[in-house]
This record gives sequence, C-alpha cells and structure tokens, in this order.
Amino acid sequence: MIDLRSDTVTRPSPAMREAMAGAEVGDDVYGEDPTVNALEDRAAALLGFDAALFVASGTQANLCALLSHCQRGDEYIAGHSAHTYRFEGGGAAALGAIQPQPIPFEPDGTLDLAAVAAAVKPDDYHFARTRLLCLENTQAGKPLPVDYFPRARGFCDARGLSLHLDGARLFNAAVACGVEAADIARHTDSVAFCLSKGLGAPAGSLLAGNADFVRSARRWRKVLGGGMRQAGVLAAAGLFALEHHVDRLREDHARAARLAEGLRGVADGAYAPDIACHTNMVFVGPDLATREAALLERGVRIEGERWVVHLDIGDADVERVLDAVSSLPVPR
Repeated sequence: MIDLRSDTVTRPSPAMREAMAGAEVGDDVYGEDPTVNALEDRAAALLGFDAALFVASGTQANLCALLSHCQRGDEYIAGHSAHTYRFEGGGAAALGAIQPQPIPFEPDGTLDLAAVAAAVKPDDYHFARTRLLCLENTQAGKPLPVDYFPRARGFCDARGLSLHLDGARLFNAAVACGVEAADIARHTDSVAFCLSKGLGAPAGSLLAGNADFVRSARRWRKVLGGGMRQAGVLAAAGLFALEHHVDRLREDHARAARLAEGLRGVADGAYAPDIACHTNMVFVGPDLATREAALLERGVRIEGERWVVHLDIGDADVERVLDAVSSLPVPR
C-alpha cells in the first residue's frame, strides 16, 4: 500500500530502530536522560538558540510556546488556516485563556504585515492584549520567502510583539530555499519543528528559544502532562533523523515534482489545471480527491486534495501512483 495521506505515516528505518534500541536513557523529568539532553542541545545548535525542549508532538510544542509567550487575556495573531489556530483543538483558548486573532494567508503563505498591523489591538483595557505573531513554515507546502522574516522581525520589534514560528516542516522549507534552518530561525523568538513528519521519526517535536523561554516552556510541558521519563528511546530516533534525513528531503521534493508532472499528463491533461506542487506536497482537484475508494482498490491511499511524498515513497512508488490514476475512468 502506498500511503500519500501525510508524511506522518512514515515508519522508522532499520537503522533508526537500531539507534532507538541502543539508546542510553534516564529520567528526563529530572533532566537525567542523556539522549534527550543530546537531542535538545543538537536542536538548539542547529537553530542558533540557547536551548531547546523535546516534547511529544507539534501541538504540544506550539501550545507550550503560546503559554510561555502569552498570559490569560492576551492575544496571538495567526493565519486563518494555521495549525495554531484551526487544527490544534483550540488549546490556547481552552487551557490558556489566550485569544486567537486569525487573518487570511497571502498566496505565498505569508501574512500581510499591513493586515497584521490592522489586527493589533490598541493599548486599551476594552481589548485583549496583542502579544504574539505566529507564522507557519511551510504553509500548505509553501516555503515562506526568506526575505520575509527580517521584515516580520522588524515589524514585531516596532510593536513590542514576540514572534513564534510553527516550523513543523522547517527543514523542508530550508532545503527548498537553499539555506540553513538557522538562517530562518534567527529572526524569531521561538521555533517549533516536528521530527515525526518528513524527518521520519516515530514521534516528537522540538521547541527552541532563549534559556528563559525554554525554562518556562519546560514548566508548561509538565503541566500539560508531557513529562516522558525515559524518553531517550524516542530522542535517539530524533537524533538519527537530524543526522541522516535532512538533506534527503530534496528527494521527496523531486518525487513530488515528478508526481505532479505525471498527473498533469494523465488523461490528455484532464487533471492538469488543478495540479500544484510545493516542496513534498502535491495538490489535486476534486476529480482526483473524490477517487479515494477507487485508488484504494489500486493500492494507493489518499485523503482529500493534498497528496504527500515522504521517505517511504520511492521512485517506483511514484510511477505506481501514476499507473493507478491512469487506470481510472476519465472525468468528463
């Protein structure tokens, strides 16, 4: 079965499993797991921050960030379809009494800074206090332009806002833009990134920032039930991913581009107008998105209009997907 639903479906490679099995462990809540400590140090160094925190998920990383940047009655600004606003259970509002203020994403995945400025509340006790701007990279697979970040940093500095980056697929963005992850992260106050997506680890995310911020986030992680004790088994997978699976993300991007190109040519171009490709994601129209059952019968699992290429998808798998689509009845 070829699974294109998400890059979260990847399975640990044999080498990654070996690293996990041999991991040295301790009690991480006491700060005594050497493999977790090594992963946190590695992540902080990669992003150019003082410290980092290993957490269970991207949702937990973003929530720890929001709770650390904001207090009750504060507000954060995010894109209208951003994960921090739409796809993480309303955690900031439910658990932190932090109000989200969504605004539309621009076509390139950025937030129009003029629109952000209009959304910032005046210093008046009738309003929630705007404290934080949240960006997302990649956004629907699109890497944000590198030159956007210094502009966003300057904007936040001028208005006394902090800047958090939900960089779940930060390394996809960095590879696509031909820069180091630190070149993006250095403009922000905090960054979260996932190990369990394109990097191929079975679980876990990192949240990085300065020492005081990470100290606060570590406290919130405990409050949220995120103390994982002998978590070195999972951290070892993360260390392996950062060592071996970052540069290979360009292979996913190339295969996604090949998949998109092939889909455009199927059925005399019947699907072509709806096909778009950004990093490791191919976006298809309803003619293909609604063929879920038929494609499942042909050994391809999809979910909606976003098809995601990952490290469990090889060149031959891409061609099998194209063969499966080619065998479908042609839309009229």
